[in-house]
Amino acid sequence: MRSLRFISAEALVSYPLLAQGSLDSVAHNLYPLLFKASYLLEQAEVTRAVLGCWPLEEFRLAALLGPSTDHPEDLRDRACRTCLEACVRGLADHVLQGGSRWLRVADLTGIQDVQVQRCPCRRALGRWGRTELLARTCCELQAEPCMGRRSTEVFADLFVTEGNFEVVVQALQPSGPAPLQVRCLSFRADSLSPGQLLHVLGLAKPGELRKLEVVHNVRLNAGHVQQLLAQVGFPQLVSLTLPTRAFDIPPTSTPLPEGEDSLLSSIAWELSQMSRLTELSVAFSTLTGKIQTLLSPLRTPLRALDLANCALNHADMAFLADCAHAAHLEVLDLSGHNLVHLYPSTFFRLLRRASQTLRALTLEECSIADSHVGMLILGLSPCRQLQEFRFLGNPLSARALQRLFTALCELPELRRIEFPVPKDCYPEGTAYPQDELAVSKFDQQKYNAIAEELHAVLLRANREDIEASTPVFGSFDPDIQETSNELGTFLLQAFKTALENFSRALKQVE
Repeated sequence: MRSLRFISAEALVSYPLLAQGSLDSVAHNLYPLLFKASYLLEQAEVTRAVLGCWPLEEFRLAALLGPSTDHPEDLRDRACRTCLEACVRGLADHVLQGGSRWLRVADLTGIQDVQVQRCPCRRALGRWGRTELLARTCCELQAEPCMGRRSTEVFADLFVTEGNFEVVVQALQPSGPAPLQVRCLSFRADSLSPGQLLHVLGLAKPGELRKLEVVHNVRLNAGHVQQLLAQVGFPQLVSLTLPTRAFDIPPTSTPLPEGEDSLLSSIAWELSQMSRLTELSVAFSTLTGKIQTLLSPLRTPLRALDLANCALNHADMAFLADCAHAAHLEVLDLSGHNLVHLYPSTFFRLLRRASQTLRALTLEECSIADSHVGMLILGLSPCRQLQEFRFLGNPLSARALQRLFTALCELPELRRIEFPVPKDCYPEGTAYPQDELAVSKFDQQKYNAIAEELHAVLLRANREDIEASTPVFGSFDPDIQETSNELGTFLLQAFKTALENFSRALKQVE
């Protein structure tokens, strides 16, 4: 329930001109209420004015938008373009005005990007857009004459691609006094060259970085990764994501004897120096027989591990099942491995050791068939803390899914299931794993009927709290959604370059 104070704040911001004219007479401790009320009602002029006159030393966006005794609703999932632009403009107004009020810290992190916006304008400003907006604002302020103003530290989650690389570099490397000093806690990179990545990370104060995601179209090999970790250094890093094929041997390297990989050992040593690292994602890198080399030197147990499509073998699975990390895992992705058929004993031993902590498990395209469901149920039954289970792309029938759903209802914390389109909905003889074209060609009417039956299984077990769905093309990714046009252009250019190189090679052969 809203407090009388918040209702009064809403009433005031509903009249923007009156609200802006009254800010000088508002008590300092009421500014947070005015800010949240203006954000809720999308009164951008008031939001900007409140930030411009902010009387407190700190402004922390996530804390202000989160639930409070005055207003219990959580607004952190409203990445509202109108309001966020007003926040940054108001921040610029504040540092330009100077005076006795000094905003020492502005923390713009903590916004959650979701698929459907609840704000009135329905327009989102994603992480890439927020990065570009902040960077351009910093550059504009750097061009203003400096009158002895004190600078404001701005904490931000940055998302850098080729499209905003130059402006971000300028914002992080000012030629003179900077009214806004960007402090990066989380950094995501896509569509950059290895050189660009090293350059911008070196400017982003990597010693303070908590999360680093290098994804998709950043073409790194093991040499680049070793150079990145050794030269830049990330002593405070908690979470690291590396792109596809990040552990491939550089093309110019001398072939090593089988079983030796000095680059991987060097990378593992660098990772071991990160005393806070608890989340590691190396999906789509070929790591056959190398998991022990990579993970055994780590000083802290991993809480999240993504090894999807890493071509693991029996030795890798045996190490995972017995290593120190297993008993601490909260998030685990082993997609793309034929676990239940090839490594049943080690896989289920891993599940048993992780059962007290495991919250999210992903087993997509693991060739889990009807004959494996009984074993899978036994393996999952101890995982009483499991909240999310994703197993898209497995050849399971409607009958097998009903049996599995019945067992999953016994897991008290489970809230989300992502299940495959039943194989009954595809033509007989459909091969697995499926490509994007094949996976979309199923009998929608039959799927709807089966989905209703599975929903009925949940209802009969009084588990309406479980959300079950089939995102055929994967879950919503706000970062990919926001930069899809740029990524498409990048891929076309890469394809064109590959064709040119191929044509050049043919001519040389002739």
